Amino acid sequence: MSAQIRQRTSTPVKKKPEYDGNLTTMISTGSTLLDLAISGGRVRGGGLPGGILVEIFGPSGSGKTVLLCEIAGAIQRKKGELMFFDPEARLNKTFAEVFDLDPGDMKYEKPDTIPEMFNAIRKWEPEGEKINGILADSLAALSTNLEMDNDEGDKMGMRRPKEFSEQLRKTARILANNNLIMVCSNQIRQNPDAGPYGEKYRTPGGTAFPYYASLRLKTSAAKKIKRIEKVKGKEVTRIVGITTTIEVYKSSVDKPHRMAPVSIIFDYGIDDIRENLIFVKKFTGATTYAIYGKKLAVSLDKSIEMVEEEGQEEMLREEVIDLWEEIESKFESDRKKKKR
Repeated sequence: MSAQIRQRTSTPVKKKPEYDGNLTTMISTGSTLLDLAISGGRVRGGGLPGGILVEIFGPSGSGKTVLLCEIAGAIQRKKGELMFFDPEARLNKTFAEVFDLDPGDMKYEKPDTIPEMFNAIRKWEPEGEKINGILADSLAALSTNLEMDNDEGDKMGMRRPKEFSEQLRKTARILANNNLIMVCSNQIRQNPDAGPYGEKYRTPGGTAFPYYASLRLKTSAAKKIKRIEKVKGKEVTRIVGITTTIEVYKSSVDKPHRMAPVSIIFDYGIDDIRENLIFVKKFTGATTYAIYGKKLAVSLDKSIEMVEEEGQEEMLREEVIDLWEEIESKFESDRKKKKR
């Protein structure tokens, strides 16, 4: 199959170097294109390695919680243990089931403060050598002891950044030494001090998380996915999901600033088949949706249905990986190694 896709170019695809981290279990985000954007240049198929801190940030309603839960479900399917912090207390059984998450099979906490969450992390002793996960949704909802115990709160707004910085200094090495992956969602706030050239938005809680995170994923404002159905002879339109573009904003895993389109369907999660079909059609110049040249349908929804009925999800994923590697090979440097 790889040979088929690579015949489209006269330039051979270079063999990429092995990722020098832990390859025993790469955790998928639920999106093939996002997995590739994160670490496709280091290991075939990409994904999230263990031992790192990940921050997912972006505007409200852009899919941060869905991405977090997709990662949590993938960790559980790989037999890893989970500690899920939910300061907003929004995770319910129905929503968790969408991602194959079993709330009864994980350590679930609703912390009020930053020290409360990090103290629980340092006391946690998961078993086995699998990648175990710590998830937090979201950082912006965590308070400080000063804010909780004092009616006047933290008027200067300085305590939260200090506590995040202090706690991460104590915790960052624990993640790396125990092959843990910590994934946190965070909101964005308008930055009044940005000026004409600065960042217009920033994440609450200071710069500790951006500093300590090995990987930062930035979600864009969501676009609606509409579906039209005929009901008793009349057309009815409903919003059935959203699309967002996720940027690898910072990375010590692979090259940063790779972008990945992600579709999210309500009560389903990340629709990997949808984006994979669109990707293949776009970059092969096909007139219909297809897998390795085998035509499916003109309609995207019908093509998705055919892929699912025929069990071709993995074949489609392999073509996307082959094609992505072919595209990336065009941007590899042919220069000699720099003399130092």
